[in-house]
Amino acid sequence: MESQHILSVLQQVQEGSLDIHAAYEQLKISPFEDLGFAKVDHHRRIRQGAPEVIYGASKTAGQIEGIIRSMLSHHPSNILITRLSDENAAYLAKYFSLTYDTLSHIGIVNRKDRLTASGTIVVATGGTSDMPVAEEAALTAEALGNKVERLYDVGVAGIHRLLSHVDVIFKASVIVAVAGMEGALASVIGGLADCPVIAVPTSVGYGANFQGLSALLSMLNSCASGVSVVNIDNGFGAGYLASMINHIGGNEI
Repeated sequence: MESQHILSVLQQVQEGSLDIHAAYEQLKISPFEDLGFAKVDHHRRIRQGAPEVIYGASKTAGQIEGIIRSMLSHHPSNILITRLSDENAAYLAKYFSLTYDTLSHIGIVNRKDRLTASGTIVVATGGTSDMPVAEEAALTAEALGNKVERLYDVGVAGIHRLLSHVDVIFKASVIVAVAGMEGALASVIGGLADCPVIAVPTSVGYGANFQGLSALLSMLNSCASGVSVVNIDNGFGAGYLASMINHIGGNEI
């Protein structure tokens, strides 16, 4: 069905009944492959610049396997799987070349390291406990073709640790600030950086942290300009957004 549709569009272009811009718009919105349990969007890269990403939580190993096999026919490398369990990762590793990070639960099928943007994305954490979310952001950004530099355990409880890396902050194209507790790291970095800062609240903290709600509200109320906020523990969303920002403004290779 997909090949027939593409051939039909190309035939219309050849005949002159459809101009190339209209044809491009048609190809952007189709096709998808219906697997019954999932509709795999093969033209996500055309519309958004990156292939569909598989959300692994609550999916069976067989479902993830089926989606991967469908995607491989269109995207032979760097198929990204988030929130992948250890059990499902072990199953998938039997059938695919899977790179799996147990800390962030990120899986990448047929990983190939390549840069498609010239800027650097910096991922910083308030503490070591924030690293699982930070690695989700960092590995996502790397899989999407970005250079990533990590600054871990540089929270405001020891501000000198962050200030010793101001040269890295000043050179960044985008910064992802990952923190729990009161979430102050994003505001401090926002007051130093001249690039966009993406704040990621984490569920790390004691009782009054309310599973990340206190960090989320602190980040939303940041007085530093240029700070935007994603959802609690959403490292993937931050890494993806950082990649989009890094690929615009002349940074794309």
